[in-house]
Amino acid sequence: MGPMPPTTGGDAATAEVGTDFFDYELPAHLIAQEPCAERDQARLLVLDRGRRTLAHRVFHDLTELLCPTDLLILNDTKVLPARLIGRRERTGGKWEGLFLRQLADGSWEFLCQTRGRLAPGETLLVEPGGLQLCLLGRSAEGHWLAQPSQTGPILDLLQANGQVPLPPYIRKGRANPPDRSRYQTVFARQPGAVAAPTAGLHFTPRLFERLQRRDIAWAFVTLHVGLGTFQPLRMANFTQHRLHREWGQLPLDTVQAIARCRQQGGRVVAVGTTSVRVLETAAAAGSVQPWSGETDLFIHPPYRFQVVDALVTNFHLPRTSLLLLVSAFADAAFIRQAYETAIAQEYRFYSYGDAMLIL
Repeated sequence: MGPMPPTTGGDAATAEVGTDFFDYELPAHLIAQEPCAERDQARLLVLDRGRRTLAHRVFHDLTELLCPTDLLILNDTKVLPARLIGRRERTGGKWEGLFLRQLADGSWEFLCQTRGRLAPGETLLVEPGGLQLCLLGRSAEGHWLAQPSQTGPILDLLQANGQVPLPPYIRKGRANPPDRSRYQTVFARQPGAVAAPTAGLHFTPRLFERLQRRDIAWAFVTLHVGLGTFQPLRMANFTQHRLHREWGQLPLDTVQAIARCRQQGGRVVAVGTTSVRVLETAAAAGSVQPWSGETDLFIHPPYRFQVVDALVTNFHLPRTSLLLLVSAFADAAFIRQAYETAIAQEYRFYSYGDAMLIL
């Protein structure tokens, strides 16, 4: 990171800066290529917004940093084996794709990379599962549409034909067999994401047992993480950025858990930026109500949070909406200081990296 522009602190100052403020340089060796040997042994940088202090802990210390009245909100989305690899039937050339969603007519929307130009009517062979995709054309967003040669539940088709969709900064997206379980939270249960809600990757059954012994409760939301999570902000004025829509849900039992937490004077602790977006989308009307649907909520400074009191999050790519959300929650200058400290202390960054707790 270079020198910080002068600020007077708070959201008003942050609102005056542009996208460049949220850029930083990261040594390549700090991009985690493998997960921590044990999930809850990752490092945890603890930020206290009131005191503006930083402390170095380990993730399993979370039980000591939270109170019995607090409520953890976890995203229970499950990552699909959405990475597709194969060859073009016509030329034999290699291609690689990323499944995005299945449409109502059964066709697939996906990204595709190959040499040369693809054309509607061309058939792509998926290896080794044997699935064929007949290209139909482009979606309104410019993604490819295709009709699969096989029918059945989408999860079964992807399990048989797809691979773990690691982000490109981890081994250039090349997954190993252990990634099928490690690039998935231990509480994942709602299939639909093409990227993991990475803050949740640090939780273990052992950690949940410790939380339970301390009477620290947890509840679930769902947000199916989509392609837009990795997209950089290319405009100098970040407020002009538009997010892809992602499907989410806030169930009634979680709304009730939040109400109990509030009655007890506890804090709502969102695990991951995806959980934040569900909670804040659901509260947009002024109160927390059950909700399901698509959201394109872009949280950036300045922003007044309605629900979230504390945040567990990983370290995010520069110039992304995720980093802006965190900066809206904790003040951009303080987040910038935390990132500088994390780099100096050689924390591990991104999906398989270490975490932050912002209190």
